[in-house]
Formats: sequence, structure tokens, C-alpha cells
Amino acid sequence: MNTRKLVEPVAVVTGAGSGIGRAVARLMLDGGYRLVLAGRREAQLLETAAGHANAITVPCDVTDPDDVERLFASATRRWGRVDLLFNNAGVFGPAASVDEISLTDWEGTIAVNLTGSMLCAAAAVRTMKAQSPQGGRIINNGSIAAHSPRPRTVAYTVTKHAMTGLTKSIELDGRGFGITCGQIDIGNAATELMEQIGVGSGAIQGDGSRKVEPTFPVEDAARAVLLMAGMPATASVGSVVVTAAGMPFIGRG
Repeated sequence: MNTRKLVEPVAVVTGAGSGIGRAVARLMLDGGYRLVLAGRREAQLLETAAGHANAITVPCDVTDPDDVERLFASATRRWGRVDLLFNNAGVFGPAASVDEISLTDWEGTIAVNLTGSMLCAAAAVRTMKAQSPQGGRIINNGSIAAHSPRPRTVAYTVTKHAMTGLTKSIELDGRGFGITCGQIDIGNAATELMEQIGVGSGAIQGDGSRKVEPTFPVEDAARAVLLMAGMPATASVGSVVVTAAGMPFIGRG
């Protein structure tokens, strides 16, 4: 396994146009990373990059295998290697229980959150195996839904439980190639997604009531991602859970 400390490591960040992806990308740029910013909307990626010399933007649909291959080819063409993938792109999906969700909505959520994450991880692993020195790190953005669901989030919850299996499989299969993989499960970081759920105005609880829940700055979640990313190659952080203090997670139900 490569143990050297890389200068200006190269990171691919998906879903970099907003929310946690944008916050992580900006902290990485401040920390000396060279970045490839991926997302569906180029204008938002350019806002994240803010003209930084160490960032390139690559519009990408993570559900499209050709787009994903082009993303990683762009990374190696520009920077020569990939040291880190922050596998962050995702959607919340429809508010529905299992008897209500349409097949189209189910498959659409699976496509982005799970298949998209698999395609990006696969391309990252192929790149990390082929480069010299070999190796790298993948951080999957899960959710506290991987531990305990919110009501009427069947598609989202299933994808985040599956993300845990993806994370552990990548970690195991990457051992012989210096590739590590961990997962961060974040609860109630103040992003657009939290507005969609209605956390600030009253999110539905397990008993059907609504409750205004605490949030915390998205930059604090980003700092946790950077802590995982900055570990030496000799260490692997398998799982991190970061939530807003006092949110109804422990004891949810």
C-alpha cells in the first residue's frame, strides 16, 4: 500500500453544485486539493469553482455510464490521477410509502442514489488500480436514513441502506490495491434537502405529528468529510455519523 503523503491530492466530487457537495468542494480547494466538480448543471458547478485555478467542472449525469467514464477521463487528463472520490450525488425521491410509490419514481431514485454511486465508484476503482502510485480513497455519502428512516421515504431509505453494503464491499475488494472506502451518514445539515423535507417548518414524525427539528451548518458536515479524506493511506475510516445536536434520531420511531 502506498503510504506517502500526497501533495495537492486530486479529488472528484459528485453533486458539487449545491449543498454538502459544494461545501466539501470549497473546503477542499481551501485545503490545497485539485478538484474535478461533477453535477448535472454546469452553471452551479461554475459557482462552486468560483474561478479557482485548481478546479475543473464536468457536467455529468451519474446514471449515464458514458458520462461517468468521461468524468474520470477528464480527471486523469487534467490532473494525471484520482486520489479521492466523494460519492455525493443523490436525490430524496418521492414522499411515499411502499404501497403508494410508482415504479417510475422507485427506479428513478434507485438510479441516482445507488446505481449512480456504483458507476462512479467502479470508475474510481479502475482509475486507482491503474495509476502509479496505486491506490486512493472513496467516501460515500449515506444518510442517517441508513440507520433509521423517516416516514414515507421508502425509496430513499432503501438506497441508503444499500449504500452501506456498497461501502463495505468496496473496502473489502480494494484492500489489495491500496483503496479504502468509508461512509458518512449526515443528519439535518442545513441544505436545500432539509427545506424539501420541511425540517424548519415541521417534519413528519413516526407518530404522524410534525416537529420543527434542529439543523447545523453544512460547513460542519463538510469538515467531517475532510477529516475522513485527510487520513493517511495506512488508516481507513469505515463509518462516521454526524447529526444536529438534539435532533430526533436516537430514539426515532
